[in-house]
Amino acid sequence: MKKIAIILVVSLIGLSSWAQNFNPQNFGFRLGLTATPTIGWIKPEQGKTDGIGLGFSYGIMGDFNFAPNYSFSTALTVTTINGKSTEVNVLPYSSTSNTTIPVAYDLKYRLQYIELPLTIKLKTVKEAGKRWYGQFGLSNSFMIGAKQDAMNGNTTIADNQNIADYIKFYRAGLIIGGGGEFDISGNTSILAGLSFNNGFTNIVTDKNRNVKNHFIALNFGLFF
Repeated sequence: MKKIAIILVVSLIGLSSWAQNFNPQNFGFRLGLTATPTIGWIKPEQGKTDGIGLGFSYGIMGDFNFAPNYSFSTALTVTTINGKSTEVNVLPYSSTSNTTIPVAYDLKYRLQYIELPLTIKLKTVKEAGKRWYGQFGLSNSFMIGAKQDAMNGNTTIADNQNIADYIKFYRAGLIIGGGGEFDISGNTSILAGLSFNNGFTNIVTDKNRNVKNHFIALNFGLFF
């Protein structure tokens, strides 16, 4: 938890300092709230994807507008990425040192992260109170919780097992998406869109396995 607290403090101080020194030239800064359902899946190199998992993401978001139609867009959210897979010789359920007798496990991951995305948002000219956008950037995620169910055939090996020691603290990914913003009153507007978060770092600490997770987000937000 100390690492998480340090990351949050440094991130907030950095954003605050950047905002204070930012010269928007009347382009403006916007802050809002976001609540986003996610559809996640697990992709192991030594195994197979075995189903999707529904999750959720919520927190604050902000757009730093540095030109009429361009923004640096970020957020600070708690994001859940769930998914199912079938993998062989999985820690902590079996030893990976004995590869001559592989044991397959059906796994269900429930992973929770603090997410700090860094993206660029490209917007169209606003017409009739609405505008469209495209978004691309880097996802930075810091693990705050990891649970797992495991089965070997019809035998339950683990139920809601805490696997935080076997999941890496940092996860990186690429974000690509798009959507629209719709004015509702004064400076208040609704955001709705769709994005794909493509994880490209190994999420497990086991050096004998390579597992990545990905998710699609149905983005909803309210700018003030």
